[in-house]
Amino acid sequence: MRLATFNVENMFDRAKALNGANWAEGRPALEAHKELNTLFGKARYSAADKARMLKLFENHGLLKSDEGPLLLLRKIRGQLIKRPRVGDAEIVATGRKSWVGWVELKTEPVNEAATLNTARVLGAVDADVQAVIEAEDRTTLRLFNQQLLPEVDAKPFQHVMLVDGNDDRGIDVGLLTRQKYPIVSIRSHVDDADASGTIFSRDCAEYEISLPGNKRLWVMVNHLKSKGYGSQTANDAKRKRQARRIRTIYDEHLAAGETLVAVVGDLNEIPANDPLAPLLRQNSSLRDIASHPTYESGGREGTHGNCGPSAKLDYILLSPELYACVTAAGIERRGMWGGVHGTLWAHFAEVSNADEAASDHAALWVELDL
Repeated sequence: MRLATFNVENMFDRAKALNGANWAEGRPALEAHKELNTLFGKARYSAADKARMLKLFENHGLLKSDEGPLLLLRKIRGQLIKRPRVGDAEIVATGRKSWVGWVELKTEPVNEAATLNTARVLGAVDADVQAVIEAEDRTTLRLFNQQLLPEVDAKPFQHVMLVDGNDDRGIDVGLLTRQKYPIVSIRSHVDDADASGTIFSRDCAEYEISLPGNKRLWVMVNHLKSKGYGSQTANDAKRKRQARRIRTIYDEHLAAGETLVAVVGDLNEIPANDPLAPLLRQNSSLRDIASHPTYESGGREGTHGNCGPSAKLDYILLSPELYACVTAAGIERRGMWGGVHGTLWAHFAEVSNADEAASDHAALWVELDL
């Protein structure tokens, strides 16, 4: 059986703020999106709250219109802002109960060639159990599977599942499997919380996969807090809370007698850093496939961007019994661009420039003799 993970960075539509040349370009809009929706949620708006809303509206092109370059004000009922033809705009809502609405991130279509190259990556990996990170929703994933994979001569999967998580940008985690490996149960952890609040930025979706011979495999698909915006200290703390919770869930599986457990996805952190200590150290029995003697790295440690050592963000971590079943493992970078001129590694002939790359992430795969 082949197990794989790939951050597809959306299939058809993606938030424009996530599509810049670098994180810094979209970061102000992402932060404003979060701050405005937090302010909107207050029971009563103070003068300072209203002033801050107006300032953020001004900064992001929403002072005169509901639609800015990267943000969109969605109003369902009531009135938030008054925009007179003469004079200054004014926040007229008194609090959350006086209007219904929110700010959302504007989206734009993903480059068509990039979408097809995403399909080519999945076809090249040809997994039996394929985790996907940053997929829009189940409908999109199902249509991508049915329509795009055959277009590049790749085999569609028989089972497609995605549970919407906590991120409203359309970057959820999902799973596709072959006929022999049906998904028999799903556990979502979107509501998991600790003393600091909600734990998972997206979800830690658990999928129970039926294997031949009455065996079962548990795949925990994750996308941890990004480094893209917010303070590094807060981001690190969030990822460590997420790693601790994943470790607890993993340990509970082992305690229940489940020996075939995998933790996969984009963990947004390099191995040596503290946030991943609960998964990679601290008496953890999880093993990284990158440590297996059969793992083919292509001469680079990383999985993102230019794939240097500081860009190892994607993982397949296996329980001891599962790790003992590994017969081969590797990385698929041909859907990535690679450097300014695309010269760092070979890629598909259809990737002729950076905009046509399937993703900034590589796909990881592991072959298991089960």
